[in-house]
Amino acid sequence: MNRLKKAALWTTALALLLKVSGFIRESIVAKEFGASAETDAYFLAFGFITLVVAMISTGFNNVFLPMYIKNRANDEHAGDQNANALLNWTMLIFIAISALGWSFADRFVPFIYGNMSTETEVLAVEMTQIFFAFMTVIALSGLLDSYLQSRRIFVPSQVAKLLATLMAALFALFFSDIWGIFSLVYGFVFGTALGAFIQLVFLIRSDYKWQPVFRMEREFKLAFLALIVPSLLNSVVGQINLFVNRYFASGTGDAAVTYLNNSSLIISIPNAIYATTLAAIIFTLMSEQTENLAKFRDTVFRGMEISLVTLLPVAVGLLVVGDAAIAFIYERGKFSPADTANTHLALLLYLPIIVFQGMQLILSRSMYARGKTAVVFRISVTTIGVNILLNWLLVDKYGYPALAISASVVSIYYFAVSMIVVYRDLGKAELKRFGQMSYRVIVPSIVMGLVVWGAKVVLGASQWYALWQLAVLVPIGVVVYAAMVRLFYREGFNRFVGLLRR
Repeated sequence: MNRLKKAALWTTALALLLKVSGFIRESIVAKEFGASAETDAYFLAFGFITLVVAMISTGFNNVFLPMYIKNRANDEHAGDQNANALLNWTMLIFIAISALGWSFADRFVPFIYGNMSTETEVLAVEMTQIFFAFMTVIALSGLLDSYLQSRRIFVPSQVAKLLATLMAALFALFFSDIWGIFSLVYGFVFGTALGAFIQLVFLIRSDYKWQPVFRMEREFKLAFLALIVPSLLNSVVGQINLFVNRYFASGTGDAAVTYLNNSSLIISIPNAIYATTLAAIIFTLMSEQTENLAKFRDTVFRGMEISLVTLLPVAVGLLVVGDAAIAFIYERGKFSPADTANTHLALLLYLPIIVFQGMQLILSRSMYARGKTAVVFRISVTTIGVNILLNWLLVDKYGYPALAISASVVSIYYFAVSMIVVYRDLGKAELKRFGQMSYRVIVPSIVMGLVVWGAKVVLGASQWYALWQLAVLVPIGVVVYAAMVRLFYREGFNRFVGLLRR
């Protein structure tokens, strides 16, 4: 088994384990704290963590990885020196960001989330200060992920993410009586630090040698700066949209932020698994194939195919059994059936994001691999205007569900514009190829959804305990979908099964 195959196997397994740990964490949070001002404050403060993670994993990595691979291929010594200098400068910048964030959290948190209740504001400020105190460690973990990927080492990064999630869950379980909602914060910080240490050990064990240098080759530095600015801005665009949504949500009633967060977490599970496993490997391959257009086209198609084949049935399945999934994960302790119903409504409106965000990831990565960072930014920055306009028009009338609608519309818009740009370069033949593939995946997904819905009605499964609903209906959906894909799209089915076997 070659290295990439092993990486795919291990990262997929760890990504699944990560999401199971996420389920455990969210179940504990729901049981201990329900849907309240405390949970709203935590999710608002955690938004700054997701901002930094996005800047590193998307903004930094999408520029650094292709450049470093090419630079190191030309001159290994110079490539490593440039990488060391870049790492050192980035850490200094985040030390400054950490100090500034801790010092001024009491000013910028109320400014960004102006509609918070007094209780939520106090907690959100305190948790934001703690997160910023350890922001350098959080940034280091993300940076090490990029450097490990450059050496085709994928597993330690998944372990690091797993530890951050798992420690947050364990701290909430064992220390919530002592620290309350802050136990989640302390657990996340501890897990992240432990994960960063593990990543550092694996990087040192590879052929990477850290050096206390700050000087980069002029050509590398100028090229990196030219690309990193639009890339970082592009990564921030998504988080700006998140902050916009949470700003509007914080003024629509108690626990609205929690309902939206809980439903979006379920929506993010398929893409998170996909993005951290297969998409990471596909991006590495695309970065290595930019000079061979035929191979590049084929890799893009395979990425789009895997996205649609895996993500569309998940979206259709959640349309039918999403209520049971929410009840099983959250409904216990202080999280009531009414909270489940409110979360389920947001989940239904978020569903398009699963499919379009997954395929958008491949489209964006293909543009990054070919150095079109500025193009990605120009497309994504327009989503801010679309998002603000939709929220402004809909939130006052429809409340927090309007925010889920806006997010779905933005994901469809982003995908559509990116499709136009990417396939203008790849050619009409590739667009036709994608269209033919899509039709042959959509039909099996619809059939699967109808069969599962019919089984749910005939068996009266809505009255069962949530876990039993999922245990019966999900296998039915998997079997029906697999059979229909094999019937309608034999070659795609064989490629996917071959991938799983390998």
